[in-house]
Amino acid sequence: SMDELLKLLYMNLSSGFNGSWNEFLQFVEGNYCPTSIGSTTFLIVAYSTLIAVGLIGNVCLVFVITRQKEMYNVTNIFIANLSCSDILMCTVCLPVTVIYTLMDRWIFGEALCKVTPFVQCMSVTVSILSLVLIALERHQLIINPTGWKPVVGHAYLAVVVTWMVACFISLPFLSFNILTNEPYKNLTLPMNPFADHFACMELWPSEKHRLAYTTCLLIFQYCAPLLLITVCYFRIFLRLQRRKEMVDRSKDGNRKANHSRKVNIMLASVVAAFAACWLPLTVFNTLYDWNHDAIASCYYNLIFSLCHLMAMASTCINPVIYGFLNNNFQKEMKAIIYRCHCSGEQEKYESFPLSTVNTEVSKASLQTGFTNNNA
Repeated sequence: SMDELLKLLYMNLSSGFNGSWNEFLQFVEGNYCPTSIGSTTFLIVAYSTLIAVGLIGNVCLVFVITRQKEMYNVTNIFIANLSCSDILMCTVCLPVTVIYTLMDRWIFGEALCKVTPFVQCMSVTVSILSLVLIALERHQLIINPTGWKPVVGHAYLAVVVTWMVACFISLPFLSFNILTNEPYKNLTLPMNPFADHFACMELWPSEKHRLAYTTCLLIFQYCAPLLLITVCYFRIFLRLQRRKEMVDRSKDGNRKANHSRKVNIMLASVVAAFAACWLPLTVFNTLYDWNHDAIASCYYNLIFSLCHLMAMASTCINPVIYGFLNNNFQKEMKAIIYRCHCSGEQEKYESFPLSTVNTEVSKASLQTGFTNNNA
């Protein structure tokens, strides 16, 4: 039994452990955090599923957008940029995080100790900024359809700036992440078997510097983007509601009302998905940064993994919201599958921006002829 194993361990280590049996039990409870087979299996299956679904969904989305020049427009460029950052998260963030969490030690060397968190922060920042760009572009299209409209050149410039800003924000990880064995070397366990283990940790000049940086990340990566996205889509929602009242009186009112209802659902889904996916990890990081003792050490890995899984679920949700739910994306995928299986003449499909709001509003509500110019 476990009691017998502990007693045997105590007898073997009694020469190096200066304390009573009760003190030894307290030491074990405070320093030994066993991981159940069930939780380990769950994390492996969950992370593997996210990686597979996220990669397949985002690769398909990028492939559909890049396969023909007619689809090179502002909306699709931003969506492709979002998918590229999500692919980077699936290939770098997810595998490394699950291995480090389950092994509870760093096995990838000093270089990757610095590069991996840098790439993780950069890809997360690009993904979030891409969501903001999509919201701003849709806002301009629907709120002011006859005003200034960004062109493809502006979109490429915005993408470059997005990656540059993300790199700049992530630079502290290259400077302050170190590979060290201090957490294991300082354990008071006799004949410590973990002394040669290493951890990848942040070493800041002071606690104030660390808190200032993490607070800035909280604002820049969650609070400000969520506010911008919410404001943009709320204004779009109000505009669509006013247009809905107008089209309800027309002979095509029912059909157009259905279009408007679908758009409203999609808008709510975008905001809800962003807020729900990133809120748990944001709260977790904030609590831990400001008070390490707020989260028990034995539950840290499990709670972090669950929060991290929620955040990384956005890599699977984004291609669904921005691609798979869109009729034009479905048509393009059918055309690709048809081409793969048939050598005859393929069905031709008209290309539209993958943005549901862009397509549906332009066709059903605005009636400005903008769709033809934007496609």
